[in-house]
Amino acid sequence: MSPVTRYVLLYESGDDVAGKAPAHFPAHWARCEEFHERGLLTMVGTFADPQTEGSMAVFTTREGALEFVEGDPFVLNGVVRGWELREWNEAFGEP
Repeated sequence: MSPVTRYVLLYESGDDVAGKAPAHFPAHWARCEEFHERGLLTMVGTFADPQTEGSMAVFTTREGALEFVEGDPFVLNGVVRGWELREWNEAFGEP
C-alpha cells in the first residue's frame, strides 16, 4: 500500500488556554464538525497538557487545513498563539 498524503496542523496554545477556550469552543467545535462532514478533517484533539503541548488536527488537503485556520475562532481570538502545517505521509490508516 502506498502512503497517503495528509496535512497535520499543529496549534501552539496562547496564554491561559483553559480560561480563554471555553468561550470560543462551541464555534470552534462547529467548525471541526463542518470540516469533518466535508471529508477534510479526519482527526483532531489536544495533547495531554494543552497549555504546554498544544493540539493537532489531520486534514486530507492542504487547502482544507488553511481554510480551517483562516476562520477558526481559536486562532481569531487568541486561544491559539501560533500554528504550523506539515505534510505527512500516512503509511497505515483508513482511506
